[in-house]
Amino acid sequence: MSQLSPANEPLLKRYPGNPIIHRNATPTSNSIMNSSVIRFGEGYRGVFRVDNQCRDMTLHTGRSDDGLAWEIEPDPIRWHCAKPEIAAFEYGYDPRIVHLDGRYYVTWCHGYHGPAIGLGVTDDFERFELLEIILPPCNRNAVLFPRRINGEYVMLHRPSDMGHTPYGDIYLCHSPDLIHWGRHRFVMGRRGGWESTKIGAGPVPIETPEGWVLIYHGVLTSCNGYNYFAGAAILDLDEPWKVLHRSRRYILAPTELYECVGDTPNVVFPVAAVHDAATDELRVYYGAADTCIGLATTTLAELVQFVKDNA
Repeated sequence: MSQLSPANEPLLKRYPGNPIIHRNATPTSNSIMNSSVIRFGEGYRGVFRVDNQCRDMTLHTGRSDDGLAWEIEPDPIRWHCAKPEIAAFEYGYDPRIVHLDGRYYVTWCHGYHGPAIGLGVTDDFERFELLEIILPPCNRNAVLFPRRINGEYVMLHRPSDMGHTPYGDIYLCHSPDLIHWGRHRFVMGRRGGWESTKIGAGPVPIETPEGWVLIYHGVLTSCNGYNYFAGAAILDLDEPWKVLHRSRRYILAPTELYECVGDTPNVVFPVAAVHDAATDELRVYYGAADTCIGLATTTLAELVQFVKDNA
C-alpha cells in the first residue's frame, strides 16, 4: 500500500480553497458543475456546464492562468454548424475536452430528441464548430481517447434511457474518422457497494506504461437517493476494452459540505484530469453536489499503485 494513502483515507486530496468555482460565477447561473478543463498554451481553458436561472443546461467557455482562479464567460458558446438539421442547440451538459490530432475536440450529452452525444471542435476556444451527432439517444458520458489506437479513434460511452438511466455500464466504440462509430465492445459494468447502481467514464484516459488510467464515477442508491463517488481502473493499451486492474475502493467520496449540500446532494463527479509530467502531479476537477466545482490532487504514480493495490 502506498505510504501516501493510508487505508482509512481516499486517494485524492482536496484543494484547501474548494470549491474553486462557485455556483454564481456568472450573472445568471444557478449552478456550474461537471465541467472539463485542459492545458492551453501557458494557461488553462475549459468548457463548463452552466445551468442558468431558467434551469436551462448550457455550455460556456472559461479561462484561467493557474487552473485555480477561473473566469467563466457569461454567455453560452455559440456553436457554428453547417448542417441545419442538427444546428439547433436544445441543451448540453457534462462536456469533456481532448487534445487530438492538433485540435481540441469536445464531447457532451447533447439534446437531440433525447440525450445524444454531440461532437464539436475548436482551435482557439473562441470559435466552436458543432460537427455531428455521433451517437443517437439515449447515451451519456462520451469520452475520447487522446490518440488513435491501432489506427482508429476510440471512445468510451454509456448507453442510458430518457430518464435518469437504469443502464449503468461502460462501452467502447471505434471510428475511422470521428464521425462514423462502430465495433462496440463492453468495457466494464456495475459492481457492489459504491458503484452498484451505475458507472460512467470521467476524464480523458491517461496513457502510462501500465495501461490507460481511467477515472470514472460510480453511483450507490441509498435511502436518501443517489450517492456519487470517484473510482479508477487501468485498461489495456492496445485493446482498451480489456480491464487490467480496477480498484474496489473509491478514490473520492462526498464528505464535505459543498459536496453533500446542493442541487443534488452527495455527489462527486470527476470530469477532467490534468497531469504535469515534470512533477507527476495529477489534478482532478470534479462537480460537487451538481452545484459547484472542486479540485483534488494526487500523483499519477500513486494513482496507478492504488488501483493495483486495491484491485
